[in-house]
Amino acid sequence: MNGKVYLIGAGPGDPELITLKAVRILKTADVVLVDDLVNPALLEHARADARIIPVGKRGGCQSTPQAFIQRQMIQEAHAGMIVARLKGGDPFMFGRGGEEIVALREAGIAVEVISGITSGIAAPATLGVPVTHRDWAPGVTFITGHSRAGNEVNWAALAATRTTLVIYMGVKHLPDIVSQLIAGGLAADTAALAVQSGTLAQQREVKATLGSLHGAMLAAGLGSPAIVVIGAVADLAQIVAHTESVAQAA
Repeated sequence: MNGKVYLIGAGPGDPELITLKAVRILKTADVVLVDDLVNPALLEHARADARIIPVGKRGGCQSTPQAFIQRQMIQEAHAGMIVARLKGGDPFMFGRGGEEIVALREAGIAVEVISGITSGIAAPATLGVPVTHRDWAPGVTFITGHSRAGNEVNWAALAATRTTLVIYMGVKHLPDIVSQLIAGGLAADTAALAVQSGTLAQQREVKATLGSLHGAMLAAGLGSPAIVVIGAVADLAQIVAHTESVAQAA
């Protein structure tokens, strides 16, 4: 008899920001495939005899091939195991959960998704920044700064939306992203914010403008993993004392 796979959102980093349902399932799993950015403290919820399989994925580092991860889940489920695929943030927000659920369904494996809090909402929230605001931002666009060739983001079109832009995995390409947004008509003095390691004790942030954000990040030494927020709502950011390093730029 086949087992079952759970695609579990581990949340943005703070181990308390995981759902009760996710904790309950972790306590039952025979096998846990865990992403690199998942807080190790969450594994305390796993059974003492559960097999923990690291399947890290991080930009610029050696990564576990996606095909291997999918084969492993299918193999374990075919052996009758309850498999927890523990993924940072939310499984369906730039987490390849869509690819995994298709592969599992095609293999005849029962699969359930347990949503998690995504860092694109949680990281700015630590500074009091809402990603929507009825006076300043009628919507929010969550977008990756690291797209596949042939599926590039139309940044000029996004500049015209008047929505808050929340960019994941955008640090490496930030100068080009900024250039395209400004070329698309977004003012260089638009409020902007970057949050590194959001919700964790080592969180650091930079509050700046669109035109000065990259320079401010370099000056502060901020890098990946970081969330970038662009839009009027970023002006609401309250830089707090719990961070190790804070930089502000005009």
